[in-house]
Amino acid sequence: MFRDLFKYYKSKAAPPDLSSVLYIEDESENIIKKQPLPCSNELEQQLQSLGLVPSLNWKLFEHAEHAGLFILKNPFTDDGAYSWIKRCLSEYPSYPNKCNLHSHNLLSPNENWWDVCHKEAERGLELFDKLRWVTLGYHHDWDRKVYSESNKSEFPKELACLISCLGQVIGGWDVKAEAGIVNIYHMNSTLSGHTDSSEPNSTAPLFSISFGQRAIFLIGGRKLEDKATPIMLENGDVIVMSGDSRLCYHGVPRIVPTPWPKGDEYIQFLSNARINLNIRQVLNIDQNSL
Repeated sequence: MFRDLFKYYKSKAAPPDLSSVLYIEDESENIIKKQPLPCSNELEQQLQSLGLVPSLNWKLFEHAEHAGLFILKNPFTDDGAYSWIKRCLSEYPSYPNKCNLHSHNLLSPNENWWDVCHKEAERGLELFDKLRWVTLGYHHDWDRKVYSESNKSEFPKELACLISCLGQVIGGWDVKAEAGIVNIYHMNSTLSGHTDSSEPNSTAPLFSISFGQRAIFLIGGRKLEDKATPIMLENGDVIVMSGDSRLCYHGVPRIVPTPWPKGDEYIQFLSNARINLNIRQVLNIDQNSL
């Protein structure tokens, strides 16, 4: 069951046995290798301009027990991954996007979290480990779990383009990215089991992109009592929840330490952290606003 398995992998008192965690490229009867859909030359050029390797080299899979759950193993070039990591840390946590530091009055709208951390010694030490989330586009109301036309900003164009391109090649979907959350996980962080049901459009696929430390992604069914599957997500992996899996319970019970290469301040940040980009379409096809 999802609830029991989440508690097991989250446990700090008794470290869990990870031998049952699914590594996507290991042989498994539940993992179905898929072929990316054919690309036009124009789309292929877009993919490469967004930091992705040619689609013919993608490693795409679907989970047989969770219909519509696609896993794309790290499709990013090294330079491409770096550019997205840099955006997540030094660009997205800035106005008009919103973050947890704004809501707690620890950062003013005209300040950049990354700049403060690297240019103001005292405040930098205070704020460096406190960034938890950034919202993009339609800003999610965490208390009421709703979106509003009065609480939104322009969605980053390059990220919308990335999701549009991924959608076309993975599933032939016409996806319009309208809301996103950049989650910053530190080594003791978790994301409780939940379903994403706040969007009026509950059929458009959800996209989740991971950078940095490995994490156990746990996905179940429509009920907490349903069987769940633990999947190891690694740097650059993309998860897509579509079809039957779109409204299933999922969460992250554990970050799993992995050796990390040396590099500049952006790369070093991920030696003890994980970034997750979670993007979704909010509106139905026939809607222009909420």
